[in-house]
Amino acid sequence: MGDWYTESFGEDYKVVYRHRNRDNAVREIGAMMEWMNIGKGSSVLDVGCGMGRHALALQALGYEVTGLDLSEILLSDARCADTGKKVSWVHADMRRLPFDSGTFQATVNWFTSFGYFADFGDNVLVLHEMNRVLKPDGKFLIDFLNPAYLVRHLVPVTERIDEPTGLKIIERRSIEDDFVVKKIEIEPVADRSGDQAASRNYEERVRLIGLDPFKEMLLEVGLKLQRVYGDYDGSEYVADNSERLILLGRRSG
Repeated sequence: MGDWYTESFGEDYKVVYRHRNRDNAVREIGAMMEWMNIGKGSSVLDVGCGMGRHALALQALGYEVTGLDLSEILLSDARCADTGKKVSWVHADMRRLPFDSGTFQATVNWFTSFGYFADFGDNVLVLHEMNRVLKPDGKFLIDFLNPAYLVRHLVPVTERIDEPTGLKIIERRSIEDDFVVKKIEIEPVADRSGDQAASRNYEERVRLIGLDPFKEMLLEVGLKLQRVYGDYDGSEYVADNSERLILLGRRSG
């Protein structure tokens, strides 16, 4: 079995996360890009762009956007949604960004597209690569979960029906070591004969990285943390109560 992120970000992912649409993306990132304070037309790299909803919203706000993801399936959806062909879509691993040093004026990493790796050092490598591809004084934004809030508000099990397909989606969540683990079961619809195919199962694992470990990693790679927000409304980060951990800063050299 390969790494979970090479198996889970496929066709079924698009069903499980159908509720995350482009309208939501526009609302989520509008204020955050104001916090970054970079001019329209600036080059922005969306690291872990998935189906491209945030990258397309960025482009609509007037930025020159490159979206990068490891999943060709999700990138295919992004390319189809980009009817004007205005975003550059790149298939690559975020630990090895295929760009020259000093290429972008900003890097963004939305909606907990970080902390996927079993080896903690790989998370540092991602930050190192973000720093490398930034122009001098280029800016970064990382929109991550807040571990303390998540642990206290974890919902162990949810079930729902995906209306367009009739698929039943069961999500079981737990904390295992330093990770939040989501086990997803998709129950297919029975065919006309009453037969039903076997369920499809996936797992997602995200490391619970708090503010202090982030500070250490950012310092190690040469990124300067300037501001920490606790939600998309611009509220200050409070370790025990904030829903999000949103890190804003710049390349220090």
